[in-house]
Amino acid sequence: MDISGRIDTKRFAGDGPAPHVAAMSLDAAALHERLFTIDTHIDTPTASLMRAGWDFGVRHDYATDRSQCDLPRMREGGIDALVFAVYVGQLARTPEGLRRAHERAVTCFERTHAVIRENAVACGLALTAEDGLRLKAEGKRAIYLSIENAYSLGRDAGNVQKFQKLGVRMLGLTHMLNNDVADSSTDPRGPEWGGLSPLGREVVAEANRLGLVLDASHASDDVLEDLLEISRAPVVLSHSGPRAVADHPRNVGDALLRALAAKGGVLQINALPISLVNAPGNRRTQGIAEVLVQFQDAVFSPESAAAEDKAYDVVCAQHPNPPVTFDDFIRHIEHAVAVMGIDHVGIGCDFDGGGGGFEGLRDVTDYPRITRTLVARGWNEADLAKLWGGNTLRVMRAVAKAAGA
Repeated sequence: MDISGRIDTKRFAGDGPAPHVAAMSLDAAALHERLFTIDTHIDTPTASLMRAGWDFGVRHDYATDRSQCDLPRMREGGIDALVFAVYVGQLARTPEGLRRAHERAVTCFERTHAVIRENAVACGLALTAEDGLRLKAEGKRAIYLSIENAYSLGRDAGNVQKFQKLGVRMLGLTHMLNNDVADSSTDPRGPEWGGLSPLGREVVAEANRLGLVLDASHASDDVLEDLLEISRAPVVLSHSGPRAVADHPRNVGDALLRALAAKGGVLQINALPISLVNAPGNRRTQGIAEVLVQFQDAVFSPESAAAEDKAYDVVCAQHPNPPVTFDDFIRHIEHAVAVMGIDHVGIGCDFDGGGGGFEGLRDVTDYPRITRTLVARGWNEADLAKLWGGNTLRVMRAVAKAAGA
């Protein structure tokens, strides 16, 4: 299918006759609207909401401002819920650097709450699995909140509760560099803690106590192993993929994916081009990580942010994303289901944070294509319901139940 919604009958060559185009398009469209759909990682708060004058209630265009999400496009894409990630880039791990990062995260959450209030007729803050379902029934879009990179916690596990009171219900432990909580999968200097740090173990205990879903995307394999050992509740990889399909450090091997499933967790498949296909010789990920190391002693300021952005742009120009297709994304879903089972896979495209942007999965309006394609491949409604939302809601409920134990 192309992005206009037409069926590409060539896609089915060799698989028998193409399905009836009109009937399948209509059935898949109705099915997509019927399902509860959630994407567990989108960077809209940092990427767009913090832009001066940027209006979440107005339709934007990826081609002109590179944004991938707003309320009109959420409606077009039939997406019921998104987990808005507040990401703070990692700079100095000094008291001053940590203080500024913490303040920036709080400011971003405050701005996100203001945007939700401004658009209350069309969306609402969700704190529980049931909130998401209720908002869908009211015809509104549900917005959940998460942290990407526990760097913004500082060195105080008590800040988990502070962010929980700000509405956070998912906590991503790392980004591209090691922090005071855990090791990253992409730090060019290698591991610092060998998994979780002592502070990281305190953070995990607090997240379990307060009902925050723990997210190991970006974290090292050792961190995921530690989480599976000590967390009282299932954990997720909110925007990752299977390493067997693409050998990228952000992705996870089959053995660990089976272990994640055995503990009730979920892998939500991302659409980051560099992690969708094998790209030998492409140093995009390493180059970006090296830029972050270059600025590791800086504290946040407009000047440091501009300098870092400039260095980042140079790396991206030197090492562009490899060519990827929509089928590459689907291949990750299919492999994960084969390895983990249908009860343990979801969707987390990483839009507004580097995910998508390619033909067929350019922004949130393209979510229905996932449903249409899987219907064409023989998926039934029950399995699609699990992939699109049921598995994630199950984890949310399990985490809440463990917190109340």
